[in-house]
Amino acid sequence: MNAAALDDSTASLPSRNRPCRGVVDLGSNSVRLVVFEGAGRNPLAIVNEKAVLGLGRGLVASGRLNPEATGQALTVMQRYCAVARAMDVDPLEVLATAAVRDAANGRQFVADLEAALPGIRITVLSADEEAHLSAQGVLLGFPAATGVLGDLGGGSLELVAFDAGATGPAASLPLGVLRLAERTGAAVTKTRPVIDGDLATVPWLGAAGRGRDLYLVGGAWRALARIHMARVGYPLSLVHHYEMPREEARDLAEVVAAATPRTLERFPGAPAKRLADLPFAAAVLRRLVRATGCRRVLFSANGVREGWYAQGLGADVRQQDPMQAAAGDLAMRFGRSAGLPAALVAWTEPLFAPESPAEAALRTAACWVSDVGSHDHPDYRAEHAFHRVLRQPGAGLAHPDRAFLAVATAQRYEAAADAAYLNTAHRLLDAAARRRAEVLGAALRLAYTLSAGTPQLLAAATLNRRGRRLVLRLNPGAGVFGGESIQRRTEALAAMLGLEATVETAT
Repeated sequence: MNAAALDDSTASLPSRNRPCRGVVDLGSNSVRLVVFEGAGRNPLAIVNEKAVLGLGRGLVASGRLNPEATGQALTVMQRYCAVARAMDVDPLEVLATAAVRDAANGRQFVADLEAALPGIRITVLSADEEAHLSAQGVLLGFPAATGVLGDLGGGSLELVAFDAGATGPAASLPLGVLRLAERTGAAVTKTRPVIDGDLATVPWLGAAGRGRDLYLVGGAWRALARIHMARVGYPLSLVHHYEMPREEARDLAEVVAAATPRTLERFPGAPAKRLADLPFAAAVLRRLVRATGCRRVLFSANGVREGWYAQGLGADVRQQDPMQAAAGDLAMRFGRSAGLPAALVAWTEPLFAPESPAEAALRTAACWVSDVGSHDHPDYRAEHAFHRVLRQPGAGLAHPDRAFLAVATAQRYEAAADAAYLNTAHRLLDAAARRRAEVLGAALRLAYTLSAGTPQLLAAATLNRRGRRLVLRLNPGAGVFGGESIQRRTEALAAMLGLEATVETAT
């Protein structure tokens, strides 16, 4: 195809019809542009670009922004605005945090940005506003959060109390990794009294965190999570929703805080650009785990930027269950029928009754994502669908939930029992959950064989338990019949349930 023909063919491609909103997080250590597509319950970032500038480096000593970084920031910001214009992003907002907020020349820096970037809204967040946005971002992924949020940046540590998804008191402490290093003369051994002294000024910390969860936000803490994942050979490379018992978090923090730069370089998963920050981030984590008395640590990839995104959502969208919303998003993008998932939920229910609310929620989500491989090559549908579901951007999915949905979807596409890619999910599931996912996948496989992916044909068949028998009842006048493949798949499903199979025709 020549260039002219290529131009003609691309002219017919559909244009983007989902609005894009963008936010720039102008932090003490880094500046990041994120562009979100659409306005669904789960943020979908289609651009995520970062530059580590160290804008707040030297702030403690000079009281001013790092002069080397301010010029670089202007250049980077011009780049980000150009990206936003090219993508028709509206709105684009810049959120400046601790460094700009606290620096003597912060206002002048903002004025310089406004002059260079006319029409761009620049907001210098107060400490309370920063904590609030971070909390709202975390709640997108953990809607029932209970415990304490800790958002660690370069200049500050924001703390927020959570109680069953409601936010409580907040505090901002000068314990960001850059600022802590300056306050202690870059000596990690001198951080303990500084950190403990600041944490002691937060009277509600122990009551809010004791025996509950500690939710960690911030790039330095996510880097610690990646180090731990590499050390234990964790099967899924997703920091969001990664969890550690308090003892493991404490031990990891102790090891990293005591490590030399040369030692840190050899840690698998340690990012080169954050090596200098990691010991200070670890020092704060160790003291925060102690001060809160938390039972475990949960890492969140959501923070201020996602909190900004959440402000633009309607109350009805915010109240959606994040797992079901994510499943619905996948179904609408990759499935064939908007009506089939709900029919599958009802069709599979008799196999699993009684079930807990959590089990019912997973089964419902699995029915919604069960057709996401419909447009893939037949030889690779099981594997592609497995990875698409396992790695989806759903903000509210715990890792075992991802694994359950991925296994059920792969089995719906008749994945080979010994397929190597399934091992990732198998390691995240206990035996009972894995078995349930496999049974559900086999039931979905039978349903799709009967229905060809249509709710009309599925309505012509029912599946029920009768004592020790699994009974598939068919209405042949509607286009379904008990051929060899139907008989075989019904028998396979019955065997998984320890039942005998019966296929009967309605009269």
